[in-house]
Amino acid sequence: MKIATMRAVAVTAALLLTAGTLAGCANGTDNTGGDTGGNTANAKIGLLLPDSVTARYESADKPYFEAKVKDLCPDCSVLYANADGDAAKQQQQAESMLTQGVKVLVLDPFDGEAAAAIVASAKAKSVPVISYDRLINSADLSYYISFDNEKVGELQATALVQKLKDEGVQPGDGGILMVNGSPTDNNASQFKAGAHKVIDASGYKVLAEFDTPGWDPPKAQDWVASQITQFGSQIKGIYAANDGTGGAAIASLKAAGVSPIPPVTGQDAELAGIQRILAGDQFMTVYKALKPEAERAAQLAVDLVNGKTDKGDVTVKTKGGADIQSFLLTPVAVTIDNIESTVVADGFYTAAEICTADYAAACAKAGVK
Repeated sequence: MKIATMRAVAVTAALLLTAGTLAGCANGTDNTGGDTGGNTANAKIGLLLPDSVTARYESADKPYFEAKVKDLCPDCSVLYANADGDAAKQQQQAESMLTQGVKVLVLDPFDGEAAAAIVASAKAKSVPVISYDRLINSADLSYYISFDNEKVGELQATALVQKLKDEGVQPGDGGILMVNGSPTDNNASQFKAGAHKVIDASGYKVLAEFDTPGWDPPKAQDWVASQITQFGSQIKGIYAANDGTGGAAIASLKAAGVSPIPPVTGQDAELAGIQRILAGDQFMTVYKALKPEAERAAQLAVDLVNGKTDKGDVTVKTKGGADIQSFLLTPVAVTIDNIESTVVADGFYTAAEICTADYAAACAKAGVK
């Protein structure tokens, strides 16, 4: 499988950012275009993220977003909240931000259906909403920014199927477990659709699959443990939708004494996931350039504070059929062969962060330096 680096993505995102860079900050919440003018001191932008079990939100999305807002609009402030996997809590957090007078909401929903109520509340106060990373089922969104999520699933499944073929596993020899993402996450359904497109055409059987509530690794671990009991050596590979569920699957395999560990996929290029790949426990992950995503969302938010709008690169349909102006970045598959040329080359992690004492030898063997 041909694997590209994220440099082209970063360059493309940088060009998008440059094209929209603001000369200053002006007040206004009109998202129909134009500049409403006025005093912009202390304009507030709300950032709502969905859970704490996914490492990227606190370690990447939040700091990247906040830094870019500060760079674009020094007088703007970011109000931040994490829903901790609770849709009702996220609703309360959003209502609190609206009461505090935010000019824009950037919302990564825990539940893409339930979050439509947040968009409705924001609309009632003339506050535009950017659907961040996960699509909200609402026609009233100003923008959607994410990655090509079906492509993520395709990358994961393509890598897994090719690995099985390379290892000489025949379709009749066994099958694949599918550990999908949260049933309340629209992205998870897209990852699953992309993965099924590849796996269903490969000839390899899906032994069983599980939609992991809230992306919760312990729930994924318990389910995989039960499937090991049922299917044993028939399990030739595990499609895990992200690194958290992938790590959970690996923990179950190790606890059951399975050796060698069958290939396991992941997503988000979490540090622990990259280290598991180096150790030979996890087969691959999907790297998504979170900095360009977060910075583009910050740019759009500040533009909206200014009363300005941008046209999306594409339109994406919600479940209800509404067309939303959207920006979709390109994901990249990462295996042990291209850690250096992707996450390290792009500055997502330094070699020092990855190559701690436990992984120094593996890093040297893989050329990570």
